[in-house]
Amino acid sequence: MDEELLRGRVYGADHEDPGPQVGHIYRELVGGPLDGLLVDVTDWSAEELADGVALLTELGAYGAGGRSHYGPRAADPLRWDWEGDSA
Repeated sequence: MDEELLRGRVYGADHEDPGPQVGHIYRELVGGPLDGLLVDVTDWSAEELADGVALLTELGAYGAGGRSHYGPRAADPLRWDWEGDSA
């Protein structure tokens, strides 16, 4: 998959409707294989937001079925930094 096509899109969104939705809350992923994507965190609790996320991706170090981990940046919690990949 071409990584340039992923930029400015919402993780997990349909290809036909990739943009952010009005009324939703997003975090921007920074670094790693999902750099530039947005994650919809609209219904997440404060604890979930503090923990970050492990997202399925075939673009990471472990290929299909692998996960890329992202967590909130201390100085800017609206941006989540890549923390590595796992199987």
